[in-house]
Amino acid sequence: MAIKPAYVKKTGNLLLERYPEAFTTDFEQNKDSVTKLTNVESKGVRNRIAGYVTRKKSAQTATA
Repeated sequence: MAIKPAYVKKTGNLLLERYPEAFTTDFEQNKDSVTKLTNVESKGVRNRIAGYVTRKKSAQTATA
């Protein structure tokens, strides 16, 4: 597994903190949420953030 850049982690954590109800364990839905809630223009960066958020949400539901 690749190491995520700091900006992906910071942005993902900030989005989860501000809009926890906007994200689920579904990657496709999270891509749409990242697009709506940020001004990220790069598709690659958007997908990395959505993937990071998806993994974090999956980990939260697994421990809950």
